Amino acid sequence: MEIYARLYGHFGPRHWWPADDPFEMIVGAILTQNVTWRSVTSAIDNLKAAGLLSLEGLLAVPEEDLSPLLRPTRYHIQKARKLQSFCRVVTAEHGGDLDVFLAQEAMDLRRRLLDIYGIGPETADAIVLYAAGKPVFVIDAYTHRIFHRLGYFPERISYREMQSFFTGALSPDAPLYNEYHALIDVLGHHICTARPHCDACPLAGLCQTGKTPELAE
Repeated sequence: MEIYARLYGHFGPRHWWPADDPFEMIVGAILTQNVTWRSVTSAIDNLKAAGLLSLEGLLAVPEEDLSPLLRPTRYHIQKARKLQSFCRVVTAEHGGDLDVFLAQEAMDLRRRLLDIYGIGPETADAIVLYAAGKPVFVIDAYTHRIFHRLGYFPERISYREMQSFFTGALSPDAPLYNEYHALIDVLGHHICTARPHCDACPLAGLCQTGKTPELAE
């Protein structure tokens, strides 16, 4: 919590996830795999302009017509398939009612998401936390980089082990998990980068070396 307090004091509230509704959030979570958020925004704007940003809209067009709209996000053919796979599950199992789909118990929802083509642990957890509002801590590459440099994580550690570290240390609180993940990401994106800007880091006093072991050597 000291780390959280320092990050929050430095960056303030992040108001994440930036989306108009849960469905847009889910679309963004699927599209943001391996690309910047700016690229995702461009693709979502394309979907909005085409009137396709809905379950029905994404299923109403063939994959070959949908994928060009997603070109800013790279791997646009696969991502069109991923979006349509998600929409088909919600439509087939819940009559297209996203609220009912998201109302499942957190771990049941997570398991169902992981069974959908193209959705891995990070994307599933982001959907559970940010779209469903349930307390699941999201782990990403920034999380590993920062907490490795802080001395908490070894170089090799599984997603589940990192997630267990946070859930074992924090109360199961969705707003806290929401803000904490967003603060980790802004630190990793702007300061604790591949070549860290340690002089600007709000965690400098807590970091073991201020650098990765490789850079320190």
